Amino acid sequence: MKLKHLYFLLLFLFVCPISEAQVRNSGNDSIKVYKKIEDYSKKTKFKKFIYRLLFKAQRSQTKSQKNARKVFLVKKSFDRNEGKIIRNIQIETLDPFGYAVDNYKDVPEKGFEKFGNALHLKTKNWTIRNLLLFKKNTPLDSIAAKESERLIRRQRYVRSVIIKPIEIPGSVDSVDVSVRVLDSWSLIPTGAISGSRMNLELTERNFAGLGHEIDNEYSRRFDDKKNAYKGSYTINNIRDTYIKGTFIYDKDLNDNISRSARIERQFFSPLTRLAYGAYFENRYRVDSLPDNAGVFANQDFKLETQQYWAGHSFKIFEGRSEDFRSTNLVTTLGYKNVSYKATPDFVYDPERFFSSEKLYLATIGLNTRKFQEDKYLFNFGIIEDVPYGQVYSITGGIQDKNNRMRGYFGGRVAYGTYFPVGYAGINVEVGSFFDGGKSYESTLRIEANYFTNLMSIGSWRVRQFVIPTLVLGNHRVNTIKDRVTINEKNGISGFDNPLINGTRKLFTTFQTQTYVPGNWHGFHFSPFFNMNLGVLGDERHKMFDDKIYSIFSLGVLINNDYLVFNSFQVSFSFYPSIPYQGTNLIKTNTFKNDDLVLPDFQIGEPTIVPYR
Repeated sequence: MKLKHLYFLLLFLFVCPISEAQVRNSGNDSIKVYKKIEDYSKKTKFKKFIYRLLFKAQRSQTKSQKNARKVFLVKKSFDRNEGKIIRNIQIETLDPFGYAVDNYKDVPEKGFEKFGNALHLKTKNWTIRNLLLFKKNTPLDSIAAKESERLIRRQRYVRSVIIKPIEIPGSVDSVDVSVRVLDSWSLIPTGAISGSRMNLELTERNFAGLGHEIDNEYSRRFDDKKNAYKGSYTINNIRDTYIKGTFIYDKDLNDNISRSARIERQFFSPLTRLAYGAYFENRYRVDSLPDNAGVFANQDFKLETQQYWAGHSFKIFEGRSEDFRSTNLVTTLGYKNVSYKATPDFVYDPERFFSSEKLYLATIGLNTRKFQEDKYLFNFGIIEDVPYGQVYSITGGIQDKNNRMRGYFGGRVAYGTYFPVGYAGINVEVGSFFDGGKSYESTLRIEANYFTNLMSIGSWRVRQFVIPTLVLGNHRVNTIKDRVTINEKNGISGFDNPLINGTRKLFTTFQTQTYVPGNWHGFHFSPFFNMNLGVLGDERHKMFDDKIYSIFSLGVLINNDYLVFNSFQVSFSFYPSIPYQGTNLIKTNTFKNDDLVLPDFQIGEPTIVPYR
């Protein structure tokens, strides 16, 4: 890199905020400074590259004329009242049946709507108030209001929300703000039964209208009459701090027991400056390991884990525009202490892979985080916030394990945005331990996510999803537990045998998702075709030299207007081959479909690159 290019980069990152601080921080001034930077960046190709690296224009949307008109009016209202002092914040929460946040005339008329609302306990007004990023007697900030709307919408007990300013007749410097929230039905019972076991689950996502979540799950295996129980309690926002507390007790069908508590405040918004967290876990489990002859035997594992981390997000630019305020320099520090109270016998773990360790890590990085509203992704017709932006970060630290100190170094690059052909995002992470000038337990992980724009076939809507993942390991520990697998949690459901493993893997999910028009008593149906393909490899076998693991599924996702974050999936799956089970297998599954979460380009707790 030429010296003048390096100088431009440093000037761009550090001088711009100083120069801009000399002018007033009004919205118009920010736009002027932004335009000056844009014009300056056009002088050379390198400057153009740095500019495009940090900033990208928000994609244009095709809206219906009615919706476009509503969005235009709300935006104009914010522009007209930007900077005025907020006199009052009017919060209204609505029962889930029969109401609409954007139409005051909609009220429940049908008997089942009134009955459902009578059974529902509405969200408390102060629960919503604690989620707002703006307060009374402060200037109205449209970006903070937009972020508040997104943060409320992501709560699993809220279906939709509208925040807008209400002008006060005769006042030129004050304004009221209206926050109108539509609840979703929060009590969700689910279950499944087969010839070998049954499962019952009861979830309350808005306990007593406080926004707390309680989840209880009970399982029973019929052949040996073993019972399992998992219970969790989550406080999503402790006393207006955005600190989240989660407490879990889990006893599975094999009598493995885990108790954990996590207290954490993430960088929940690009406007967040401080983040921190602590995690405690006590775990006991029995798992099988092979000896040198390949003979498996059960081994006891008992360990305690403590994790602490803290971070600060520094605003780089002083402007008031969304681009400036969503771009930050983030630094985080973390400490992890894993203490084993019971470990496998030496013959089953000669490398001492399962042993106590202390890990000290630090991360520094630059990120831009923004969100785009979209529909018909993972919920039916409900506004969803798709993250886009970029991350450039490095992580370094020291590991103390088996009386040996090793260094660690890793990096991450992530980028995602909307293109004319749809949304595409990629996340690349690489990391390795170093000792004596050599690298150990190296990992390269590349994840991508692509989905098309919403297409139409007649009155049906269609999207195509493609999600590939590549994981490469080098100089991994010689134990079956330090291997990548293709299973339900990390690849393809159904391939759960531990002998199906390798040091590298590639798997891809293709899903054609359709959305049927209309509904049946509030239920929407989304037929899909899903194909999962995966390959494994190691030092002796290249990935494509061995067999391709695959599954082909036809099914339907069933969504309900009032159970916004809950969907059910009915599918028929065909397996050409499952090692150690058979060939040409067909399985029928009925289960609750987990929410698919897109990366949000956040820099959080420093960690090593996950090898899974």
